[in-house]
Amino acid sequence: MNRQERIDLILDHFEHPRFRGRLDVPATAVTGGNPGCGDTVTVYMTLAEASDAVQLAFEGDGCTVSQAAASMVMQMMQGRTLRQIDEATAEQLLEMIGPDIAAARRNCSLLAFNAVKEAGRQLQQRQTMVVEP
Repeated sequence: MNRQERIDLILDHFEHPRFRGRLDVPATAVTGGNPGCGDTVTVYMTLAEASDAVQLAFEGDGCTVSQAAASMVMQMMQGRTLRQIDEATAEQLLEMIGPDIAAARRNCSLLAFNAVKEAGRQLQQRQTMVVEP
């Protein structure tokens, strides 16, 4: 993907965010912020009843990069297992955003990604506490 295609992808996710809103009954919610520019993202996560697939949604305010990246993360992680979320790397998202944009706006780019990772850790801990006596 060339630079212009990445910019077009970012603008599309900003103007038409995927999975924006709240889940009806989230199992966990994690809010992250970027004090440098005022970006905020709240990630809602739950597990689908019939499987161990994750359902995600987000709400947030901030710059184009932070909000587009949140949409991209939701799309990237939707339906994955907690283990797959734990194994996901920031580089996968940064490559989609583009090295030049990600380098200049790293905190904005990773805000939602870090919130998803934390939400996954919280759900994993709850599952472990329920399973262990």
